[in-house]
Amino acid sequence: MLWVLVFALIALAGLVMVVCYAVWLVHKTADLLSEVQVLGDQAGELADLLGGLGAAPATPTPPPVGGTLLSSPRRRTMSRSAT
Repeated sequence: MLWVLVFALIALAGLVMVVCYAVWLVHKTADLLSEVQVLGDQAGELADLLGGLGAAPATPTPPPVGGTLLSSPRRRTMSRSAT
């Protein structure tokens, strides 16, 4: 008969742990949603600030006429005259 009481106490302790974990999880979820809301507000403020700058849209630059974008410049060689 004692073993029934032991198992009932173990089950009750397990139930208390599950309830405590659920409460902790609800609090963490509320904290996370609060932080996501603050992040969204800050992103909106940043978008407003960037929108106020009025920067021109970026246009792609065409490659140079004589080659590619990664062409290397020519080297000039200096000749020494014997004195």
